[in-house]
Amino acid sequence: AQAGFGSKQARTTQPHCSQSRSAMSSRRMGSIMARAATFLLLLLPFIASPVAGLTFDASAAKNRPVSKVITLLKDMMKQLEKEQEDDEEIYDKMACWCETNDKEKTKSIAEAEARIGDLTNKIEELTATSALLNTEIKNHEKEVAKNQDSLDKATALREKQLAEFNAEEKDLLESI
Repeated sequence: AQAGFGSKQARTTQPHCSQSRSAMSSRRMGSIMARAATFLLLLLPFIASPVAGLTFDASAAKNRPVSKVITLLKDMMKQLEKEQEDDEEIYDKMACWCETNDKEKTKSIAEAEARIGDLTNKIEELTATSALLNTEIKNHEKEVAKNQDSLDKATALREKQLAEFNAEEKDLLESI
């Protein structure tokens, strides 16, 4: 019941594997736009304040603090867009890795389970064969013991007959 690396629970809780890239992009852009809009709304009274007799001077407009802030905001927007592209690239790599790794792990698990089943059947088969062979060995040992006993009796009989034959032959040779 533990959530391991390849478990379904672990796969669904990883944000880079379960969220879509477009959802992450739209949330991030929405957040950026909301911050920029809030900042501009705070600066609007200063930018739009009516001052009589002022003329537009481009060089003076560049040096105004509000212009500097706007430039900083534009730079920040460019930097955030670049970071978004980098994040999307990393997300693509991680999503690909998650999919590939999930497929490989699922395949490995299925193969291992099939192998476990095969090996379990093989163990049962070999256990039955072992029991049969042990029974045959005991029967052969009994048969060998029985044959050895018969051989010992036959050898003793042949030795007795040889001794009788030698004694009879000796008697016959002496009688000639």
